[in-house]
Parts: sequence; C-alpha cells; structure tokens
Amino acid sequence: MTEIRFYHLERSGLDQALPQLLAKAFQNGRRILIKTPNDQEAERLNAHLWTYNPDSFLPHGTKKDGHASDQPVFITSKDENPNASDLLILTHSQNAPETHDFQLICDMFDGNNPEMLSAARTRWKALKNSGDHTLSYWQQSPEGRWEQKA
Repeated sequence: MTEIRFYHLERSGLDQALPQLLAKAFQNGRRILIKTPNDQEAERLNAHLWTYNPDSFLPHGTKKDGHASDQPVFITSKDENPNASDLLILTHSQNAPETHDFQLICDMFDGNNPEMLSAARTRWKALKNSGDHTLSYWQQSPEGRWEQKA
C-alpha cells in the first residue's frame, strides 16, 4: 500500500520547502521523481536546485541532462519513472499516475492559493474514499516546521 503525504505550504513556498524534503529523502537513500505541470517548470526547478544553497549539493537532472536512469533525483512533467524512484513528489496540483510502484508520494500544494487548496482537498477525499492508500496531512507551523495534523 502506497503512503501519500499531503504537504500544505503556508509559511514558505515550494522553492524553499522542496530542497529540504529532497535533502532528507536523499540522505535516507531514496531515489526521487519530481513531477511538474510542464517542461518549463521542470527546467526552472532544475536550475533552482543547483543554486538554492551554495554550500550543498543535491544530484539531480531533467531529460535535457540525459542519463535519466542514473539521476538520483529526476524532474519531469511526464507520467514516467526513468530512474526507478520509490518516492514521487507532486507539485502544482498534479495528480498521481494511475499505475505506479512508488512507496511514498508527497503532494506539495500552496495553501495560500485557493484553487490549489481546493484541488488538494478534492484529491484527499478521493484517495481517502478509495481506501487504497495510507494518507497523512502535514502543515507548516508558525516557525516553518512540519507538523502532522492527520
């Protein structure tokens, strides 16, 4: 059964929260797939991950970089898993693929955007009703730490 975690971004945006989650997952030995809504966002995140912290290094790439199967973190807009990831991170209200082999899916959404918040609630309800997944809901505290709320 796949575990799905919903991450409600309130205090920081995707660009601040994503590298922290990626670093922790990478340190735990996970292979990671990030799904974006389009190729432009994939390339924007790719560039951001190279520059977000000059004192850190997180190996990653997109189809433009090639060698997808060798990338520990792969960023794409397609329903694919070329690096055999066990962790999928969904951004910008992306839906999880119908078929997948992921142990963990993280659904990151902007809680300050009413449309994304509503879409996340719809996804949560549908997944909860299906009974096919283990769900949890994480929200940022006033200090920016993640707290499990459900």
